[in-house]
Amino acid sequence: MKQTKENESLFAVLVVDDAPDTVELMRRNLEHDYRVYTASTVSQAIELLDSRHIDLVITDMKLPEHSGFDLIRHIRENLKETEVIMVTGYASIEGAVKAVKAGAVEYLAKPFTAEELYGAVVRSIEKLKTRKARNMPADLSQTSFGGLIGESGVMLSVFETIRKAAATPATVLITGESGTGKELIARAVHYNSARSKAPFVPVNCSAIPEQLIERELFGYVKGSFTGAQETRAGFFQVADGGSIFLDDIAEMPLQMQVKLLRILQEREIVLVGARRSISVDIRVIAATNKNLPDLIRQKLFREDLYYRLNVITIDIPPLRERGEDIFLLTNYFFAKYAKTTGRAVPTITDEAFQILKSYNWPGNVRELENLIQRFVLLSEGGVIDIPDLPTLMRFSAVSGRSGYNRTLAEVETEYIQHVLESVQGNKTQAAKILGIDRKTLRQKLPEE
Repeated sequence: MKQTKENESLFAVLVVDDAPDTVELMRRNLEHDYRVYTASTVSQAIELLDSRHIDLVITDMKLPEHSGFDLIRHIRENLKETEVIMVTGYASIEGAVKAVKAGAVEYLAKPFTAEELYGAVVRSIEKLKTRKARNMPADLSQTSFGGLIGESGVMLSVFETIRKAAATPATVLITGESGTGKELIARAVHYNSARSKAPFVPVNCSAIPEQLIERELFGYVKGSFTGAQETRAGFFQVADGGSIFLDDIAEMPLQMQVKLLRILQEREIVLVGARRSISVDIRVIAATNKNLPDLIRQKLFREDLYYRLNVITIDIPPLRERGEDIFLLTNYFFAKYAKTTGRAVPTITDEAFQILKSYNWPGNVRELENLIQRFVLLSEGGVIDIPDLPTLMRFSAVSGRSGYNRTLAEVETEYIQHVLESVQGNKTQAAKILGIDRKTLRQKLPEE
């Protein structure tokens, strides 16, 4: 079918209803944020769909000549990138299930409020964006930098800061939650700098016992303590000419912070047991997931060291603030683990993908990577749907939709309806997912 796109900055919505008042009401509520077209019959709607790109169709169930179900079938058979909302004055669970089975993503019962209409449209557009993102190819040549993946505004800003930092010899402080990729940032700074051919030495400060950290960082001379049978270089000497990455810098003991400060000031180290200092040419990149100013106020971190480290700061946003990057990352990890394991890439439903996007991701990119790896290993190329997601993730997606101002019964009813939708109205399968029998499920459903 030949379609033309116009003003692509706005999504296009087609309202199909034979009641002029209803059409006008929906137009007024939506035209500020969307391009709105209207039709009063299925035939008129199909003509518009043939000549224009429409992202979302809102159709009444009962229409002259043909029904809304006929229009949905036409859309599903011919227009893969168009979503549908069914509107009806005859609401029932069975009607909702039938609409979902036909291909509608939302079901609105008349009379509905402006908020209900707008909310349904926003959710439908989000599902459309999810499906498009889910089908994006795994080629990330235009959306990656130094091993980092992203096209959101916040990540593009991070990429630009990395480029600027790499072009200078300045000390860099990387901040961000656990799992956001702080070592990847450090490596990107190093390998895009003039020091790229010299060593990059990562050191996890929290993994080294306090009594050993000085020896590990600075090295020691033979005979300096019991067991020191030879002179050994520390991490700072190994990194000479390159970069040393001090991860979890907040865990460094205070006495070691004093010695690190001297290195930053003098560019010299003293091996344990030695009498003379050794010059080193290194770039220090530090990282933390803690609030260093708070630790300074608690006398747990030196203020002068903080200012020495904080010449250039790169703050990595959490995954929940990175918009559509989650789809890029998901596709990348699917391709990565399918290749390394020799398994097929699973198919993931739009509904499950939408939950991935709305989830809070406390473990950030690392948590997402672990989840996708598990999908590839366990699904054997099958379909990943809502029931396959971790329980906490499913619950968070439902409970987070409307805040905490609803009763337990309302939350339970909404969750049951979403489970029913996910299994296309199959009550036996829904009851199994919910952990109840069919009789109990029937009792919990609203009367039709």
